[in-house]
Amino acid sequence: MTRRAVLAVDEGTTGVTALVIAEDATVLGRGYAEFAQHFPRPGWVEHEPEEIWQATLTACRDALRAAGARHGGRGGDTEIHAVGITDQRETAVLWDRGTLAAPRRAVVWQDRRSAALCERLREKGHEPRVAELTGLRLDPYFTATKLAWLRDHDPDTWAGVQGGSVAVGTVDSYLVARMSGGTRHVTDASNASRTLLLDLRSGTWSPEMCELFGVPAEALPEVVPSWGEVARTDPGSFLGLDVPVAGIAGDQQAALFGQTCFEVGDTKCTYGTGSFVLVNTGATAAAGTVDGELGGLLSTVAWMAPDGTLTYAQEGSIFVTGAAVQWLRDGLQVIGSAAETEALARTVPDTGGVVFVPALTGLGAPEWDPDARGTILGITRGTTRAHLVRATLEAIAFQVRDVVATMETTVPVLRADGGASANNLLMQLQADQLGVPVERPAMPETTGLGAAFLAGLGTGVWSSLEELRDTWRLDRRFEPGERDEAGYRRWRAGVARSHGWAPLTD
Repeated sequence: MTRRAVLAVDEGTTGVTALVIAEDATVLGRGYAEFAQHFPRPGWVEHEPEEIWQATLTACRDALRAAGARHGGRGGDTEIHAVGITDQRETAVLWDRGTLAAPRRAVVWQDRRSAALCERLREKGHEPRVAELTGLRLDPYFTATKLAWLRDHDPDTWAGVQGGSVAVGTVDSYLVARMSGGTRHVTDASNASRTLLLDLRSGTWSPEMCELFGVPAEALPEVVPSWGEVARTDPGSFLGLDVPVAGIAGDQQAALFGQTCFEVGDTKCTYGTGSFVLVNTGATAAAGTVDGELGGLLSTVAWMAPDGTLTYAQEGSIFVTGAAVQWLRDGLQVIGSAAETEALARTVPDTGGVVFVPALTGLGAPEWDPDARGTILGITRGTTRAHLVRATLEAIAFQVRDVVATMETTVPVLRADGGASANNLLMQLQADQLGVPVERPAMPETTGLGAAFLAGLGTGVWSSLEELRDTWRLDRRFEPGERDEAGYRRWRAGVARSHGWAPLTD
């Protein structure tokens, strides 16, 4: 019997994962392809859009083949009913509307080149109004600051933007354009809310913010709901598939959806390249400022329903967690794989006094210091790589504790997902530091699952949020033990020493 399924495309920071998800939320097929990271200068991070697209094609082709889907996703054992997309957010992508070729590399969310521009706008007093309208803050993290930098430093490309031949968007917009053969230029409200250009409460582009950052509104994609048919794939462009693109969400909002955090107060943390804590705040967009002062967290659109109803989330964005483990592997070469970290860290009872602040691309929530840099303190003759690895795991748990401590609501339980959530030691450290249980689902790839849920909800594969909630299964629950308060005090001292380091290296 042929099974109905959804193809989920999870476009991350280092690669693309494609999942074919069945009606019972099981994975029928999986594909993965990496793409290159480009670091032309310190603090700059770029991706080649064509490499992202080719990785998408490879990952999807492998997933469809593994699921037994043939002839454009129909026939065989599996029939593809829709495509869902989730993506690395904030990354600025530009492409030619006619050829779909990118005139330059994408500027990645981790990129810090617009720090000086942000500081100039802050000095002019713009930040309170930016926070009020968008729920965000002036930081290189967000798309509009990257676009403003390109306006000032890449005049040839920007002339195409102003002339209408070059489209501007985030990675989801680019993928929809490629999948649809260039017929649609759209983004969903969750991705749009990460650009600094969306009026958070109306769910539409803000003329005031477009003027502030010098971005022509006509170059931006149409803002569409997070589920429901918003485009159709072109068979000649996308592996012979002729199906609706019916679900789009930024990766962290997709993970919130995939964790079935549908009720106000439901909270998840995704442990990926960075770590992102989101709590569902329902119809309430948390204020960007409190008594005129910026808070450490962001307010963001979680998703938009087909009728235009907006659900919001409060978010703590931590830039480097899993990427710190990757740096231990590739930069320092003190481990051979991320999977080694748990066993190696367990060979020592503690960090031996070592503190690692992984501010490799600055600090996000709740510190928000683009000039912070990675800091390792407390090294002695007795320090081993095991101590450094354990300090890295502790740093992840400490950063999440810092974020949760600033949230406006009590977190009774944290749902964890992402690659590093497979590390049992890290999950126990996290429960200990938060003082609340941490639950890991049986399906760890909740970002891709969320994209599938959205697309399936938009095409009738699933009928309701309640039906989706019934698919969630627990793998393991980590109960909190004793907190290491001395270790946490050392951590906070280390964070203080990491601040403001970048100007000293210019």
